[in-house]
Amino acid sequence: MSFSDLFDSEFKNRNKGHFSAIVRVAIADGDLSKEEKEFLDKLALRLEISQSEYEEILENPSKYPINPPYLYTQRLERLYDLSRMVYVDHVLGPKQKEVLTKFALALGFTPGNVSFIVDKAMSLLILNVDLDTFIYEMTHMNK
Repeated sequence: MSFSDLFDSEFKNRNKGHFSAIVRVAIADGDLSKEEKEFLDKLALRLEISQSEYEEILENPSKYPINPPYLYTQRLERLYDLSRMVYVDHVLGPKQKEVLTKFALALGFTPGNVSFIVDKAMSLLILNVDLDTFIYEMTHMNK
């Protein structure tokens, strides 16, 4: 196996773990709404999840290990990606904030500050900031 194959394989597995964690969050209340399903469909495409992997993960989302980001910056990067998908696609309609809050909690943001974090993330997306600006603003919001 070449180095690039190893990297591709690791990247794919991380995406599967990331996607399965999001599926777990989406189905945690026992109901997968039409909007959430459409969001998962688009997310699977972006994460290069094949149709068979998608169906397998929906059937058993705990099959793949969750690789939660342990660094705050990594959590912000994932929040940025998820926020952009939630905001830009408008698939979730009025549920955008609710679903993004669930995802933010799953990423490790605390219940005490998750509402503030999500509001700030959404306001930065309205301004169409890039990743570097998003991270800077999110890490300096109390200063």
